[in-house]
Amino acid sequence: MKTVKMTVDKAFVVAPVDERIYGSFIEHLGRAVYGGICQPDHESADSDGFRRDVMELVKELNVPVIRYPGGNFVSNFFWEDSVGPLSERKARLDLAWRSLEPNTFGLGEFAKWTEKVNTEIMMAVNLGTRGIADACNLLEYCNHPSGTKYSDLRRKHGIENPYNIKLWCLGNEMDGEWQIGRKTMEEYGRLSEETAKAMKLMDPSIELVSCGSSFKDMPTFPQWEAETLEHNYDYVDYISLHQYYGNAAGDSRDYLAQSDDMEEFIHTVVSVCDFVKAKKRSRKTINLSFDEWNVWFHSKQEEEDITKNRPWQTAPALLEDHYTFEDALMVGLMMITLLKNADRVKIACLAQLVNVIAPIMTDEKGGAWRQTIYYPFLHASRYGRGKVLQTVCISPVHETSGHGAVTDIVSVAVYSEEKEELTVFAVNRNLDENHSLEIDIRSFEGYGIIEKIQMTSEDLTAENTLTEERVKPYISKDIKADSGKVETILEKASWNVIRLGKKQ
Repeated sequence: MKTVKMTVDKAFVVAPVDERIYGSFIEHLGRAVYGGICQPDHESADSDGFRRDVMELVKELNVPVIRYPGGNFVSNFFWEDSVGPLSERKARLDLAWRSLEPNTFGLGEFAKWTEKVNTEIMMAVNLGTRGIADACNLLEYCNHPSGTKYSDLRRKHGIENPYNIKLWCLGNEMDGEWQIGRKTMEEYGRLSEETAKAMKLMDPSIELVSCGSSFKDMPTFPQWEAETLEHNYDYVDYISLHQYYGNAAGDSRDYLAQSDDMEEFIHTVVSVCDFVKAKKRSRKTINLSFDEWNVWFHSKQEEEDITKNRPWQTAPALLEDHYTFEDALMVGLMMITLLKNADRVKIACLAQLVNVIAPIMTDEKGGAWRQTIYYPFLHASRYGRGKVLQTVCISPVHETSGHGAVTDIVSVAVYSEEKEELTVFAVNRNLDENHSLEIDIRSFEGYGIIEKIQMTSEDLTAENTLTEERVKPYISKDIKADSGKVETILEKASWNVIRLGKKQ
């Protein structure tokens, strides 16, 4: 058995973890809203029509911010249709997903739901088919106290106090040819600059996210980032990154190496942001909002069939990936990558939250359940709050078809000074070999084992369903700590959470 050596020292801090790195995403897409978070005729529905079983699973994840209402949907979103009395709302054609949007669930309902699940709203404005005036009108409706057209309209709708939404996305994936109202770099740069300028005149307390490239392989990446930031740098606070991974080729070793691509993506965008900062001789630093990330590939054929051959349905079953054990490992690897870059990645949104490429699935006549990817996200959100530490990890490597030699072990350490706890998250992405892990924790004098949480499976394709949970975490006793050293086994193809704490 090969040995992996890791050193963790509390003096070497990368950055505090911004809790918004554990954000998520609800789009008006498929069954995310209707049949997902809202289903008035369900047996678990509360007085507002919200599914209680879903709310409990969301609260368990402790998600601090949720992006809304899109996604591609936002580029033809008329926010006025989603507020006010239900009797006055009209259905619209959603051009992004070729669905029928009834508008029976809108901004007011979402705000009420987010309050119930203890989270905040990350609001996106339509810069596809609309622009500056409409973005400002929505901001006025949401955040201005009273005495103006749209703030008084909100009060007329029964919401006396402002929503005070502090985080706003300036459109969505505006470089994508699939986007309604796609923009060139120059067009988006100018539009986002002027929209941001106007919105911050109205409410200087808000933070704004500029659209980055839709994903790493876009032909204009990273020129898009450089040119758009040339325009809006003085007014925005973050730039977005979006990336999904999948194993369509059926090559599990190379699939799990794709988290290295994510690391490279982050570093490239940071470099571009800092290039523009230097070019402008600015003291301001633009940080990153990785506000769409996940595994997405299982449901592509069904998506194409529904949108092309059976359009204009309300809440069709779109993007309903059923995740496997190896997908859970991939999500764990991506979550570790985000944490390792906590000095610049301040916001991240697992896309999405319910039914649509989601950790939570529902049966319209039955219950809700946790997909395999639920657990790595849950563990990170629960135990990954504090400061990311710069660790040294000496790991063996293995060969992959597309990424060459990659490390067997990918890990990160998070230290909570307040709780006096140290957590190491680690994935063994070697599919054939167990490894012995030795962690040097001599700087954490008096620390002992709290627990080791582990997920393994002999079947990489194992899934969870409503009636059977084949993939779930368990407590491993195969760990010991003595004289400033922790020893354990990282089993082949495994997700591991090693929790240490100060002995009382």
